[in-house]
Amino acid sequence: MSKDVGDVQQQCLTPPENAAIIITLFDVGAKEKKIARQVILLQMVVTLIGASIAYSIKGTSQFAIAVLSGGGVAVVNGTLLAWRMVRAALHPAHEAHHQLRLMYFYAAERFLVVIVLLYLCIAVLKLSPLALLGGFVIGQAVLPVGRLFLSSFKTEIVTKNV
Repeated sequence: MSKDVGDVQQQCLTPPENAAIIITLFDVGAKEKKIARQVILLQMVVTLIGASIAYSIKGTSQFAIAVLSGGGVAVVNGTLLAWRMVRAALHPAHEAHHQLRLMYFYAAERFLVVIVLLYLCIAVLKLSPLALLGGFVIGQAVLPVGRLFLSSFKTEIVTKNV
């Protein structure tokens, strides 16, 4: 019986295979974090460009501040998304039901944060609602487009080098 236990342990704990899996998982996680940071930076840049265009068109700083605030809300949303995705990935894969519950909770959290921030900008700061929502939409549009662009750009570089 102890011989069976020894065989099972030897079959389960093969160091080269386990090490290769762990390195691969860390590599994928590091690439995802890097892409998430780049997308957030791209959101900030596009928001600044949008605010400067709004300032040049309207000529008032209030309109540009509203666009900048809306883009800032989108950046906060993107940052929360990236941070919570990393946190959810830390749980083992066999806890899929727990990961799913966390992702629902994180989505509700992001929704509430966005609603509260937009409310504060409109009601408390008295910013232009149309400009604020325009900046928010521009910032939110960068999330999927930037992610697709950066992912395909990385894939093209890798395939050209091979």
